[in-house]
Amino acid sequence: MSFIDTLKRSLGFDEETKEPVTSDYAEDILENDFYIAPEQPFYEIILIRPRTVDDMDYVFDQIVEENNPVIVDLAFLENEGPDPFKMAGEKIKILRKEYKAEAISLCKGHDKNMIILTPSRIKIIKKE
Repeated sequence: MSFIDTLKRSLGFDEETKEPVTSDYAEDILENDFYIAPEQPFYEIILIRPRTVDDMDYVFDQIVEENNPVIVDLAFLENEGPDPFKMAGEKIKILRKEYKAEAISLCKGHDKNMIILTPSRIKIIKKE
């Protein structure tokens, strides 16, 4: 039985006649325990402040292999100097170019530089 069939039955419609069924049938459904599981599992959203190359590799793996969105605060790497910050930028560039990930700046200040990175199958919609 498909998801739609289960949903129709739970609302009291018979699959063949498309008419509401008797209340006995509806009461029978209510007495039986069942649940509808989502087709797509939930996502974990990771918030991380990378301090090393390994931390950026973890971010990369979360997006590419686990398909989880990641909010990254690059302020620590930015304050450490140009080399660590450039390395993070290169990883983000690879994610965007080769893996079609999205990268959107959330905020930038003297103590924060937050970016959200999402895998290609998760779309970010900006509302203004």
